Amino acid sequence: MIDYIIQNLWLAWLLLGLVCLILEMTNGDFYIMCLAIGSFSASIASAFTDSLVVQVIIFVVFSLLSIFLVRPIAVRYLHQGADNRRSNVDALIGREGKVTDRIEAGGYGRVKIDGDSWKARSVDGLDIMEGVDVRILRLESIIAIVERC
Repeated sequence: MIDYIIQNLWLAWLLLGLVCLILEMTNGDFYIMCLAIGSFSASIASAFTDSLVVQVIIFVVFSLLSIFLVRPIAVRYLHQGADNRRSNVDALIGREGKVTDRIEAGGYGRVKIDGDSWKARSVDGLDIMEGVDVRILRLESIIAIVERC
C-alpha cells in the first residue's frame, strides 16, 4: 500500500491542490489558492523525483512565492471596488418602489421594494396615494423616508 502511495504521490499532490481550490471558493482571501499552486508544483516535481523531501521543499517554496507574488496581484484585480460596494440597508438608498398602503400626511404607510414591504413616511409630510412610484432617500431605523419619483 505504501509503495502504491509513493509511486502515485503526484496524485496525492494533485488532489490536495484541488481540495485547496474548492476551499478557496468559500474563503476568498487567496491564501489557500497559494497552497494549491504549491501543491500543483509539487505534483509536477513528483514526476521528476521520488524524494518526498524535495517535493515538500518545492511545495513550501512555491506556496511562499505565490503568497508574496501572486496573491497581491489577485487581490488587487479581483477585489476592485470592494470598499465602495454597498450592502444591506445602504443598498436600498436611491432605489425605487411602489406605495402599497397610502402614506398619510404626517403619518406612515407601506412601500414595496424588490418584493419586501417597508414602513415608510413622506419626506415632506404630504399624502402619497397607493400605487405611486417613490424613491428611498434615507432610512431611520426600519422606516424608509421616501419622495415621489
